[in-house]
Amino acid sequence: MRTLTFGMNVSVDGYIAAPGDDIGWSVPSDELFQWWSDRVAATDLSLYGRKLWETMSPHWPTAAQQPGVTPAEVEFAHRWLAMPKVVFSSSISAVDGNARLVTGDAITEITRLKAEDGGPMDIGGATLAAAAVRAGLIDEYVLATAPVLVGSGTPFFPALDNWVNLNLVETRTFPEGVVLTRYETRR
Repeated sequence: MRTLTFGMNVSVDGYIAAPGDDIGWSVPSDELFQWWSDRVAATDLSLYGRKLWETMSPHWPTAAQQPGVTPAEVEFAHRWLAMPKVVFSSSISAVDGNARLVTGDAITEITRLKAEDGGPMDIGGATLAAAAVRAGLIDEYVLATAPVLVGSGTPFFPALDNWVNLNLVETRTFPEGVVLTRYETRR
C-alpha cells in the first residue's frame, strides 16, 4: 500500500495562500527549496488539484531554459517533469507532459491509487487535499511554517467532523525562521 503525504508552505495562522491566492510570503530559502526538490525526487506519484496544476504546469516545463535560472531550479524542473502526476478536475479537458487527467470521483481514485503497489504519493491543492483529509486518506502531513500572519485566505486544514491524532516525526528549522514539521497520522 502506498503512503499519501500532504505538504505545503503555510503561514503561522494556518493558510497556504493569502486572499487573492497571494503566495508571495512563502518564497522558500535556497535550503528549503532544496528540501522540497529532494522530496519531489523521492515521490513516486503526485496528485494535483486544478488550481495547483494551473500554477505549476505553465512554469516548470520551460523553467530550466529561463534567463537567470539557478542550478537548484534546473534540478527541480527536471525532477518535476519526470515525476508522474495525476490531475483531478471537472473543469479542464486535458493535461500534458507526464500527467493524466481524472474527471471522476477523486476519493475513489485516490483510494484505488493508495491500494496499489508503489512508492510514496504526494497530494497538493487545497480543495483536493481537503477532500482527502476529510476522507482519512492522508498518512503524513508536512508543514513548512513561515513566520507570517496573513489573516485569512486558503486554509491548510479543512473543517473536520472528528479529531485526527498525529505523531510528530521530524522538526527542522530553515533560514528566515521557517520551521518544518512532519507528522504521521496515528491509525
